[in-house]
Amino acid sequence: MNTLSPETIAIVQSTAAVMQQHGLAITTRMYERLFVDPDMKKLFDEAASKSGEQPKRLAGALLAVASNADNLDVLTAAIERIAARHVATHVKAEHYPAVANALLPAIKDVLGDAADERILNAWGEAYWFLADVLKSREHGLYTRGA
Repeated sequence: MNTLSPETIAIVQSTAAVMQQHGLAITTRMYERLFVDPDMKKLFDEAASKSGEQPKRLAGALLAVASNADNLDVLTAAIERIAARHVATHVKAEHYPAVANALLPAIKDVLGDAADERILNAWGEAYWFLADVLKSREHGLYTRGA
């Protein structure tokens, strides 16, 4: 797996404690933003969303990224599980921008001024880096399953 820029790694890692404390609020807000679009909402397990399990899973993933930004290879098994889940629920490459457009503003909504442009840019870079990894893995799974 390639890596993030050293500056992004440092910034994302510096937010680990914040993600530990506020990750669930961020992901809950992200899903509120994302689910305004009924087509996006259909891609998610409604029971997991209503129970709070989906936001908890994503909060855990964000914390894992923040905690391991300097060694993303430790996330390989989690990425495999996420990619398989995405393929099972028909997530496609074209869905990733909507998630980014919900996640980054949700970080700002929850953290306010603490989420300055540097932090939002670093998380944007981290998101798109991981999205590219997932999209590539999912493409392989879709192709193999076809």
